Order: sequence, then structure tokens, then C-alpha cells
Amino acid sequence: MAKVLVPLADGCEELEAVTIIDLLRRAGIEVTTAGLKPGIVRASRGVQLVPDVTLDVALQDSYDMVVLPGGMPGAAHLKDDPRILDLVRRMAAAGKYTAAICAAPTVLLEAGVLAGRQATSYPGFLDALNPPGVNVSAAPVVADGTVITSRGPGTAMDFALTLIEALQGAEARARVEAGLVRA
Repeated sequence: MAKVLVPLADGCEELEAVTIIDLLRRAGIEVTTAGLKPGIVRASRGVQLVPDVTLDVALQDSYDMVVLPGGMPGAAHLKDDPRILDLVRRMAAAGKYTAAICAAPTVLLEAGVLAGRQATSYPGFLDALNPPGVNVSAAPVVADGTVITSRGPGTAMDFALTLIEALQGAEARARVEAGLVRA
């Protein structure tokens, strides 16, 4: 079974975080949510999220993918945490998936994993930085090898379905999507 880590920081975008966690679990993927510090995480709109464990505990395990929810200042908290940057670098070096949505692709940029890749983010983040060596796209979801990025809350479902497909294939994605009755 695939294992995914979703770090949660105060100020994260709750729609993104919950959509990612929910859809991956619907696919039978083992998801661990980890707070940067002990206790409840207060998301950007005041929703309170209870992480499974702290990041320090989560880092004692290994994962097939790390997924970073966006939102502000949540993404900034992730980018300012050396444990997150180290994790992203180690996952990328091991050929494992690193994924981020909304403002969180800036964490991947800071960790150095976007060089030579195509990526997307919430308008005004990656595109405003005009990072050298990164092909910034306006697509809702961009998968470039083991790096998967997305635009924001409105693309969270497509992003999560793309993560499922990356880990378990198109059939698993189609099965989960059918149960959502999107059309």
C-alpha cells in the first residue's frame, strides 16, 4: 500500500488539505497527517484540523509521496521549516513523489526540486517569481515526472485524483472519481 505524508501548518488552505486527505484515503492509500507542532492546526478560514501525529514523529517513517497543501500563511510556514525542506529534498533525491498545490509549490522551488521542470501554482506565486529553469504553466494540474503541482482550491479535486493515478494507476483514479459523481 502506498504511503503519503501531508504536513499541516497553521494557515493552510482547508479545502485543499481535506480534499487531498479524503480522496487519497478513498483510494485506499495510507495517509498520515502531521502538524508542524503539537496540537490542533487552525486553517486559513478558521477550520480546526487535528493531525494524526507531529512532524517529528512522522519523519521517523518513510513515504512514497509528500503532499503540501497551500494557503497563506500555511505555505510560508512550510517553506520556513527546515524539516520540510530537508524532507522534500530527500524524497526528490530518492525518486519519490513531491507534490504541492496553491502557494506551496514555492516550497518545492525553495527546496530546489523544480529546476528543469514544468510546474504551476496559485496566480502570483511561481509566475511572479519567474524562477530561472522552471517552466511555469497556467494549467490546473501539472505532472512532470515525480513532481506534481496544482493551482488552488478549485483544482484540489483534480490534483488529488492525479496523485491517486500517480500512485495507483488510471483504474484507481477512475474508480474514486466515479464515486464522487462529478458529472
